[in-house]
Amino acid sequence: MSTAHNEANLGDIAKTVIMPGDPLRAKHIAEKFLENYKLVNQVRNIYAYTGDYKGKEITVMASGMGMPSMGIYSYELFKFYDVDNIIRIGSCGAYVPELNLFDIILAKSIFSESNFALSFHNDDCHMINTNEALNQKIKETATENHISIVEGNTICSDCFDPYMTQEDFDSFMARVPKDFNALGAEMEAFALCYNAKLLNKKATCLMTVVDSRFKTQVATSDERENGLDNMIKIALDTSLKC
Repeated sequence: MSTAHNEANLGDIAKTVIMPGDPLRAKHIAEKFLENYKLVNQVRNIYAYTGDYKGKEITVMASGMGMPSMGIYSYELFKFYDVDNIIRIGSCGAYVPELNLFDIILAKSIFSESNFALSFHNDDCHMINTNEALNQKIKETATENHISIVEGNTICSDCFDPYMTQEDFDSFMARVPKDFNALGAEMEAFALCYNAKLLNKKATCLMTVVDSRFKTQVATSDERENGLDNMIKIALDTSLKC
């Protein structure tokens, strides 16, 4: 079996999928962390690799950028490939001064202005929660690995945040629910978690800070691709508990 976007056969995809946005990050994870891995999808260069991590079969698959792309790939994984859990791992921008470059955020509740849910399922929904049980496993795993993470609310945007002018940003934040207290923003998690809710599956999102509205430092493209190993290790070790 395959879809228009995924050439993998049924059985080629593991029950738990680690999902970065960048196809080259998926390749990096497979090469560095998986044993006996196999490239099971390369349609549109959205690479998916299935291999063994500490004796358990895991798939690492890219989602591409933005909610439409994540919406397609996560829906097909849940609906047609019988995936049970997806842990998104990605980069984000920090919205609070306490966070530094390469700090790790675990999303709890996600707000989006997007009409993804309305277009897809006639549902005027703009707030979605990540899976509490999956988050608990991630927090336990982070503690076991002595890696600090911060759990909190995040925003999922249709726009790449650093390109928004200050005026745009202030207007946008005025539309975010009062007392939401967003830690940061990315571009895919709402679609992922909405699909999981729709299909009775489990999903969450881990993010590494690569830029901040309060700091001048910005992670390079190479650091974004290869420098997020603490987050990757948490996600992979959590997959052993799924």
